[in-house]
Amino acid sequence: MIKFFKRKTKAPKTTRLSSITFERPETVLTDLTYYLNARNDYESDCYVIPVDRLALSQLPNINPQHGGIVQARRNMLLSTYISGGLSKMQAMSAFLDLIIFGDCYLLKLRNVFGQVVALEPLMSLYIRAQKNDDENEITGWVFPNKHETIIYPVEDVIQVGMPDTQQKVYGLPDYLGGVNGAMLNSEATMFRRRYYNNGAHMGYIFYINDPNLSDEVENEIKERIESSKGVGNFRNMFVNIPDGGEKAIQLIPVGDLNSAKDEFANIKNITAQDLLNAHRFPAGLSGVIPANGSNNGDITKLRKNYMATETKVLQDLIMDSVNSDPDINNSPLKQELLVNFEVVMPPTD
Repeated sequence: MIKFFKRKTKAPKTTRLSSITFERPETVLTDLTYYLNARNDYESDCYVIPVDRLALSQLPNINPQHGGIVQARRNMLLSTYISGGLSKMQAMSAFLDLIIFGDCYLLKLRNVFGQVVALEPLMSLYIRAQKNDDENEITGWVFPNKHETIIYPVEDVIQVGMPDTQQKVYGLPDYLGGVNGAMLNSEATMFRRRYYNNGAHMGYIFYINDPNLSDEVENEIKERIESSKGVGNFRNMFVNIPDGGEKAIQLIPVGDLNSAKDEFANIKNITAQDLLNAHRFPAGLSGVIPANGSNNGDITKLRKNYMATETKVLQDLIMDSVNSDPDINNSPLKQELLVNFEVVMPPTD
C-alpha cells in the first residue's frame, strides 16, 4: 500500500519596504511662525515686528563673516564713544542691538522729582510698540518680564532706529540683503561637516534583492549599518547569502560627490562677498585673504574711510535721538547725559 504525504511548504516571506534614515537636519534659524506663537501673549496689542528678530540674533553666531563684521562695526562705534548716560558696557549692548536689529531702546531712569538721571538699554529682541487702534499711534513700549509684562510710557523710552521705507514703528537693519548669503554660507558649512562625519561620503542606498535573505540577517545588517556612523564609518561588513544572486546586494551612491566638493569653495567665496557688500565693509578689514597675489590696500586708510562714512552715520543717529530729547535737556545732569562721540575724519592722503 502506498501512502501519499502532503509536503509542508514554507510560508512565503512577507514582502515589505524597509528603509533606514541616518541623520536629522540641523535647524539653522528659528522660523517666523514659531516665534510669533511664542510671543502672542503680549503681541496681540502691539505692532508686529517686520523681521524675525530671534533669527537675526542667531545669525551672527552661525556665520563667521557676518558675526565678525557685526562685532567690528560695534567695536568701531564703541571706540569713539566718549561720554553720555551709558557706561561702556551699557553702550556696547545698545550699539550691538542697533546694528543687529536696526534699533535700540534707552530707558530713562528718574529721581524722586521725575528728572532723568541716567539711561539704561532695553533688549531690542523683546520690546514691542503698544498700539492704539482708535488713533493709530504708539501708546507705550511693552517689555516681557519673568513674572509679568511691563509697559513703559512712551516718554520714558528713547528709541534710536534706522529708517524703513515701509513702516515707521520699528527700525530695520541695513544688511538684510545679505541674510540669504549668510544662511547659504552656514548651510554649506553644515553640509561639509556632515560629509566628513559620515566618512567622507554623501551617503548611499543599501539595496538588497534576494528572496533567501532571512529576517534575522536583515535585522543584523540594519544594526551594523546604523552603528557605522561617526567613528565607525570605516568598518567593514561581511554578508553571506547562500544561493544568492550576482546582484543580490548593491550600493547605490546618493548625489554627485565631485560636484559637491567643487561647489563648496565657490559658495563660501561668493556668499562672503555678498556679506561684505551688504555691510559695505572693506575686505581688508574682514580678514579676507586677497587672491592671485593682489592686496587689500592700506588697512589704516580703509578703517578711517569706513568710519568716516559708516560709523559717523550711526554716531549722528544716536546723538540726534538722545540729545534732542526734552527730558534730557531739562535734566540737572544734562551735561552727563548728552552723548558725545569722537569726531571721525576721513584720511587726507
